[in-house]
Amino acid sequence: MGESASVIGYQHRIRPYRAVLWGSQLGALALLLATFAVPARFAMLSIAVAAALLVLQIAMSQLLSRLSVHRMEQHSKLLSDSRHGQEQTEELFSMTDMLQSAEDHADAGAVLKAASRRLLPDECGALYVFNNSRDRLDLAVSWAPSGEFEPPATLVPGNCWALKRGKLHVNDPASGTLCCAHHDCDYATLEVPMIARGSVYGLLMLASSADDRMVRVREVARIARALADTMSLALSNIALREKLRTQSLRDPLTGLYNRRYMEDALDRYLDMAERSGQCTSVMMIDLDNFKALNDQHGHAKGDAVLRDVAAQLVGALRPADVVSRYGGEELVVILPDCELHDSVLKAEMLRARIEGLSEAHGIPISASFGVACVPATSTGKADVIPGADAALYEAKAAGRNCVRAAKSRSSGGSDGRAPRLAVG
Repeated sequence: MGESASVIGYQHRIRPYRAVLWGSQLGALALLLATFAVPARFAMLSIAVAAALLVLQIAMSQLLSRLSVHRMEQHSKLLSDSRHGQEQTEELFSMTDMLQSAEDHADAGAVLKAASRRLLPDECGALYVFNNSRDRLDLAVSWAPSGEFEPPATLVPGNCWALKRGKLHVNDPASGTLCCAHHDCDYATLEVPMIARGSVYGLLMLASSADDRMVRVREVARIARALADTMSLALSNIALREKLRTQSLRDPLTGLYNRRYMEDALDRYLDMAERSGQCTSVMMIDLDNFKALNDQHGHAKGDAVLRDVAAQLVGALRPADVVSRYGGEELVVILPDCELHDSVLKAEMLRARIEGLSEAHGIPISASFGVACVPATSTGKADVIPGADAALYEAKAAGRNCVRAAKSRSSGGSDGRAPRLAVG
């Protein structure tokens, strides 16, 4: 539609010049023919006027030629812009396709960096993503044509106008624009929030230090929006996959690993321990009188106690240790490369930490512990959990709030019973 209007406008513009050209041609022809029919004194005048008309024709022809050349240049520029736009579209489609395979923020950042360098080779850039608590954005990746761009490592959402408004924002101190609190360089930056499904997942920052930097960052706004829209969907999918993965591995109430993950981890640790000749210990923990606590104080209180107990366990153990919710109020801890004696000491320390929660909650809180170890008390997965479970029942029978270890293999071992959930 726009191209048709442009053609009509061009024809309208050159119509008067064409009329003058054709009129001068006809007039010159008529005057030259008239020289044969008029007296000699008028023939010279006709020839002079015809010559003047020929000069006018030459001038009109040159003018029309320049207009035609200008028109051709416009068409050439439109064709070049069209091809450039097609290349940009193909690049964005390729970026979208690559992002389908991105498993985490590092992968997505690498794809964005490569695409931005091809689409905007003269601009610097950075990608920020929210941390797990969503109280700040961390720098995921940055790039620059010559490596001089150093964006801040973190951003606070409250200091960024783009995030507060949910719209594109330009920072340029030289132009006197309203700048974000985190902007502390001479670059002109274009910041675009990445929004998908009503949530903000990150921030795209493009920067320029050229003399006309304000003009340049505004010129790349369209591409910046396209990049941000594409990345926002990718970040949304990554967040969704991470949420599903976490839900498949974690207990939603306590944040501890679930029973399925614990069993898989126990298989791996026992296999590694067998190859290296190391010990692997297992603790079974049961909160004492937990059913009565729920009955007297409500399930909300019981949930709060479970969460605090889980936090105490995770905070006191090594990153390599696996803390999981086995069922109800019963927890299991896997301690790789830990002998039976050390495991009992750790269990005693954890028992004291759990008992220390009583004052904070205003109710008695305690736990019983059963500890088993491969190869000291058990031969493998088939009897290490039953061994710890049997030791836990011994702790319950001994009055609760204590630690008991499974019998060593030399003294008869456990009876091989399937693990039971301790009650009360």
